[in-house]
Amino acid sequence: MPLSPTNLTGTLRKLLTILCTAAILALAGWGALVTLRPVHSGPPSALRYPIRGIDISAHNGHIDFDAVKNDGISFVIIKMTEGGDFKDPRFIDNIRRAQLAGLKTGVYHFFRFDTDGVAQGINIIHSLRGRLTDMPVVIDLEEWTNPTHISDEDVIARLEELLGYLDSHGLRTMIYTNKDGYHRYINHRFNNIPLWICSFTGIDPDLRWTLWQYTHSGKVDGIENPVDINVWNGDSTMWLSWCGDGHFLTQ
Repeated sequence: MPLSPTNLTGTLRKLLTILCTAAILALAGWGALVTLRPVHSGPPSALRYPIRGIDISAHNGHIDFDAVKNDGISFVIIKMTEGGDFKDPRFIDNIRRAQLAGLKTGVYHFFRFDTDGVAQGINIIHSLRGRLTDMPVVIDLEEWTNPTHISDEDVIARLEELLGYLDSHGLRTMIYTNKDGYHRYINHRFNNIPLWICSFTGIDPDLRWTLWQYTHSGKVDGIENPVDINVWNGDSTMWLSWCGDGHFLTQ
């Protein structure tokens, strides 16, 4: 049925009211996003975070560490162990050649949810064999490839066992995780341990972190395929002081 001029005017007024309301709500929502977004959004500033590093495992293949260093990389964190018995087949060669190239080095252990914490600690200490490292040993805590049926309580209990065992043997530690893992397992429990956070969308302003892994697809000379890239939360002076503490096994 055709609309009369009066009905047409009323319809147009309603349509304009709806459009104005939608615009106001959209602007309000955008304002909220701007207010609530993390302080650190997007790739980290090279001026603010001048110290960059990579983390690697056997999956990265053969690496030219001299080329890596010449590309502005300051440190490399190398996979050493996983669970109670796995040892990365390239660990010894990687850490030897990285240190020869003059890179600061660290090691990481992939934490298994279904393996006793002490057994994992024994694997770490046996594999490290007293080697000097420039950073605390990293415990890589993430749900990826871990079984999903293990309760949060059991995961936390095994992590406490592992950290306690390493501490009793004079070994300093750091925890790596993503945002979900942090809120699920770490927050309010292990906040006294340095945090290495993985986030591709920025970091909440109230999160205390030491290292930030901001990409899995970085390009670095000396490595054929994409690699994880990280930044240190501080300047060069703070970095050298932190690395100079001598994080190594004392027994």
